[in-house]
Amino acid sequence: MLKVKMQTLFSTLPTSARRMSTKVNLLPPFTFETATKKVKIAQDLWNTRNPARVAGAYTPDSIWRNRTTFVRGTAEIEKFLADKWAVENGYVLRKELFSFDENHIAVNFWYEWHDTTGQWFRTYGLEHWTFAEDGKMKKRQMSGNDLAITDAERWFSESVDVNSVILPEVDDVSN
Repeated sequence: MLKVKMQTLFSTLPTSARRMSTKVNLLPPFTFETATKKVKIAQDLWNTRNPARVAGAYTPDSIWRNRTTFVRGTAEIEKFLADKWAVENGYVLRKELFSFDENHIAVNFWYEWHDTTGQWFRTYGLEHWTFAEDGKMKKRQMSGNDLAITDAERWFSESVDVNSVILPEVDDVSN
């Protein structure tokens, strides 16, 4: 039964995430490898900007705090994401594992987007996730800050592989 549920969940993911997810069991308790893969699957899923597909990765009673907005359940999550991506045009996201334990994962994230006037922003933030036994997320807490940037300051230009971009504030090995 659990295998069928996981196959259903992963069938909603982008092809690259499905390939990655079939190699390892992504249910709690997490290891470094499974937590890292879970983060990259979430990144790929969010980069589809498909509210219904993203909402499918959460439990029906999932609880979210996104900055100062609180939502509960997949219907509210789907509406929240539809509203979000109606405003955040050109959305491109990168997530990196920050920490994990048995059924929790914390991530750093960065995403870029532009508003209806064409002004670009980079959002910096942290998320804390709690997972149910079936691997779906049952709680998500997000804190983020937006920074106005110019087009020339963008990290994630069109068609870039977000995982290959060197993030100056993250990947600087000189310190």
